[in-house]
Amino acid sequence: MNKSKISTAMIAKLAMMTALSIVLLMIVRIPFPPAPFLVYDPADVPIYITAFAYGPAAGLIVTLIVCLIQAFMLGGDGLYGFLMHFVATGVVALFIGYVYGRSRTRKTAMTALAIAVVIATIVMCIMNIIVTPAYMGAPRSAVIAMIPTVIIPFNLLKAGINALLTCVLYKRVSGFLHKETAVTVSSDAE
Repeated sequence: MNKSKISTAMIAKLAMMTALSIVLLMIVRIPFPPAPFLVYDPADVPIYITAFAYGPAAGLIVTLIVCLIQAFMLGGDGLYGFLMHFVATGVVALFIGYVYGRSRTRKTAMTALAIAVVIATIVMCIMNIIVTPAYMGAPRSAVIAMIPTVIIPFNLLKAGINALLTCVLYKRVSGFLHKETAVTVSSDAE
């Protein structure tokens, strides 16, 4: 995201990707059977696409707005939900946006997404060990016991599905995201 290239059209596209993420967050909610308090949603897909299209800063901006709306307007566990979602998604957006921005090839995109899934899973294990006991009052030993059976499988599954969807959808929407929009004003005055 080049500072000199921020246009009204790009701001509108970022707003559209934010709105799409929120809509997906609201309509697709699938509980994770081993731990129904964990819920899969594809809301990260528009964020990942934004990071590919416009870079890590744009991906992080959309992540921030989506996480704020989810946590504080849609009942998403307040500060705890915000922190967990922002870190999990933000790490991926920053990583894939940076890596893909250096080499815009399909192979780079797929490699970046695969590595990001692993990074996000590791980061969420650490975040759960540190943050969950403080915010949820769960004993740290209980959280650590959930790492191999709940936290790792859920995060691999969620990030993996969202990465796969991003691979399938990115090229289909990238033409629209990169299309320059011209605004013409006509005047009836003669």
